[in-house]
Amino acid sequence: MAKGYPQSWDLDVFYEGGSSSPAFLQELKGIEGDIGKLDSALLTEAGTGVSDIAEMTELLQSVLIRLRQSESFVSCLLAQNIRDSAASARNDNVKTLSAKFLGVLTRFDNRLRGLDDGKWKELLADETLAEVAFNLNERRELAKQKMAPELEALAGDLAVDGYHGWGDYYNLIVSRAKFNDIGKDGEKRTLSAGQMHNRLSDGDREVRQAAFAEWEREWSEQAELCAETLNRISGFRLKLYEKRGWDSVLKEPLQMNRMSEATLTAMWDSIQESKQVLVRYLERKAKLLGVKKLDWHDVEAPIGSAAKIIPYDEAAAFIVEQFRTFSPELADFSEAAFREGWIEAEDRAGKRPGGFCTAFPKSGQTRIFMTYSGSASNISTLAHELGHAYHQHVMNDLPGLAQEYAMNVAETASTFAELIVSDRAMKAAAEHDEKLGLLEDKIQRSVAFFMNIHARFLFETRFFARRREGMVSVEELNALMEEAQREAYCDMLGEVHPHFWASKLHFYLTDVPFYNFPYTFGYLFSAGIYAKALKEGSDFKNQYVALLRDTGRMSVEQLAQTHLGVNVEEKDFWRDAVALTAVDVDQFIEMTNE
Repeated sequence: MAKGYPQSWDLDVFYEGGSSSPAFLQELKGIEGDIGKLDSALLTEAGTGVSDIAEMTELLQSVLIRLRQSESFVSCLLAQNIRDSAASARNDNVKTLSAKFLGVLTRFDNRLRGLDDGKWKELLADETLAEVAFNLNERRELAKQKMAPELEALAGDLAVDGYHGWGDYYNLIVSRAKFNDIGKDGEKRTLSAGQMHNRLSDGDREVRQAAFAEWEREWSEQAELCAETLNRISGFRLKLYEKRGWDSVLKEPLQMNRMSEATLTAMWDSIQESKQVLVRYLERKAKLLGVKKLDWHDVEAPIGSAAKIIPYDEAAAFIVEQFRTFSPELADFSEAAFREGWIEAEDRAGKRPGGFCTAFPKSGQTRIFMTYSGSASNISTLAHELGHAYHQHVMNDLPGLAQEYAMNVAETASTFAELIVSDRAMKAAAEHDEKLGLLEDKIQRSVAFFMNIHARFLFETRFFARRREGMVSVEELNALMEEAQREAYCDMLGEVHPHFWASKLHFYLTDVPFYNFPYTFGYLFSAGIYAKALKEGSDFKNQYVALLRDTGRMSVEQLAQTHLGVNVEEKDFWRDAVALTAVDVDQFIEMTNE
């Protein structure tokens, strides 16, 4: 087994010097210059020929790739050290450039919208634009549903210090949050949000209870700031939708995820029909833990050998080994990511909570962020993020616009990677406790996607409805969250987490509204893909790569029909995918019978 994998990532390979990097400042200057060139070209009345549009598209994609790389760089700097004030300044620079680029994109889209249908067909037939024809057509159609280009550009400019500024304020709130912890040695420590969050799934219930009480205490202290932030973000979004003539708050997230409302409804309805399966699991788990009902902090508590601490190098070797059973290419890629310092996993103070994978498309690399403490859940997170990384890896040679895949299909690749690891581990487990721990960890993901994510979706939908009437107070936000959690978990919880809305980064992300349902889509869609992989064997790895490469140039309905031969606007596909959880729960009940 390989030893000594680095647990801190290497960012200097992109721009040496971190938040003070001269090379990064030069990158930003180059981006700004090219945005100016594109803007000048679009401000002229000429430039409607095929060659003109093709030239603009090429420059646009160059800017897009470099801007994505820059956004990733500052997000990594801020995540690794939430007190890095210089990184915050660079983040503001990038946000400003993004707003300028958004304004230029708006004018570009308007240029596309202004072409008559005959010229448009001629444009799409051009060989140099063949790989981005879907994306150009998508942009043209969406432009028809927005405000005039100058108003959209103005909204983007105002969003830097308004909308996105409020979103960035969450980073400041998290950096000020301090959590008190008394270790088993009796020593008092002050933990970051990332470190404290890991305590919430500790194998010792007393540790979990104390951690959850402290977690709620600190977030209640920050709640007024969080409420103000969330209200301003949602207020901006609602006003923008009103000016565009959009009635539904789901219009933008559905469009961004390239999926229809019929698909979303079919998915949630199928899940709702099957929740009693998970109720049986939650009832059994409560009995195993010796409680009448599970409290919030009990839901993710490990069962069996999943509670043991697994060293990072051992987890890395395990993941690579399981990936190799599906695809040698995926395994080799992942081993290189571990070896070459693509992963920030160190358990230390000052880090942001949570985990993510972000792309550096100009360099053809990715970076993964998490705080590794040795739990089975951490291993799942690693596999999940490596799935994201591989998705980007197989698309690195595509044009910039064709790499712009949506969150829901991004989550498909990540959860597919999780399935590979959990399934192979289950089959390889020899001891009862080990198998039980792995099975329980697998079911946990169904609970998360069918119940936790559903609670977030219910909360956010109702919060926006309430926000249309005015500002929403901390007390109202707590009540909305508690109501959503009890409903989504079928009233199977004792103590819930009323301040979850305050603690969860996803509610504050301004680039991706409704950062919740795409997770569930990805989980279930990946289940369908995995079933096909099992049926077709080793040959499927090439089909899988073909599917991933199309994620940036097809709607999810087209993707499902083309690569799986299914209609995701109907319940049949979703019901079949959800039903796989029942098999796991039945096995769990059988294995825990006294």
